[in-house]
Amino acid sequence: MKGKALNKLEKEHINIDNMENITIKTPKGKRKIGSGNPTFIIAEMSGNHNQEIKRAYKIIDAAAYAGADAIKLQTYTPDTITINCDKKYFQVKVNKAWKGQTLYNLYKKVYTPWEWQPKLKKYAEKKGLVCFSTPFDNTAVDFLEKMKVSLYKVASFEVIDIPLLKRISKTRKPVIMSRGMASLDEIKLAIKTLKNNGCPAVAILHCVSSYPAKAEEMNLATIPDLAKKLKTIVGLSDHNLNSAITIASVALGAKIIEKHLTLARADGGADAAFSLEPDEFKIMVEGVRQVEIAIGKPSYGAGIKESGNVIFRKSLFVVGNIKKGEKFTEKNVKSIRPGHGLEPKYYDKILGKTAKMDIEKGTSLSWNLVKR
Repeated sequence: MKGKALNKLEKEHINIDNMENITIKTPKGKRKIGSGNPTFIIAEMSGNHNQEIKRAYKIIDAAAYAGADAIKLQTYTPDTITINCDKKYFQVKVNKAWKGQTLYNLYKKVYTPWEWQPKLKKYAEKKGLVCFSTPFDNTAVDFLEKMKVSLYKVASFEVIDIPLLKRISKTRKPVIMSRGMASLDEIKLAIKTLKNNGCPAVAILHCVSSYPAKAEEMNLATIPDLAKKLKTIVGLSDHNLNSAITIASVALGAKIIEKHLTLARADGGADAAFSLEPDEFKIMVEGVRQVEIAIGKPSYGAGIKESGNVIFRKSLFVVGNIKKGEKFTEKNVKSIRPGHGLEPKYYDKILGKTAKMDIEKGTSLSWNLVKR
């Protein structure tokens, strides 16, 4: 953004300090997404159906098998997202799977036919999954409203499409938005647009718009930074094939995970190269759930399972026979295992004091053995 636009933005005091958890309707009832709730895990179908509806159904089956919470579609046609033009601006020059095509021809091959989508949603809900979508123009929003989706996704590349954000926000449904290449100011403007036009809650997903993304590009430290700067729910839209990276994001505060799912990368497809297969997705979900358990809450002292091992800590013991009236010294008192005696912090106070009675070597030291 240029200086004048930034100044105007600052003067408008973007109010993003009171973001609440997202509440959505699911086949199992209402579900909250955000702090204090399990990570919401989204399986992205995208174009991995390879234009076969049977394959789309199988991807939904795979998402349910893997333990995902939701399946996400994309709602566009070649004509709603671009134009049929072969000028240089419309030639794809990145990504091995996409390169050498026009945008129109690429989207023609990978879009999800709209007549499928109500059927896929109904099928997904029978499997216990939330089904929602990413719209790319106003007609897609109108269509998805008829499908009664419970939330919307905004893709990284659409963060700057302010007219589209206004239309989405008027549905008064929660929004999950990937930040991709967006600057902090662009993200703030997008949130402001959504909130000011009726959107009840917005979550921001850190996302690297590289396909596939390399580990050194991920910069997961952005996740807690987004949470700090935006005071909103954060997550990760991940195009990396290493599930360890996804799992690490949860430890950094990600409450939403979005990951592409395919039946088999070998089957090809526009997004296959950066999609997980069902068993890989399942391992990722299990890893996320284990990390959630491990994160727990701040805790000090011995836990329930640790309490039995407290006895193996050190304590003060008499290590040589001591007669009544004899002084405790460095030679006859030591801090050793196990932990039956006085805590080692009393060692200096014990030295120089006298024994109240005869004490046999190997006796754990207690105050009733010390003459006061």
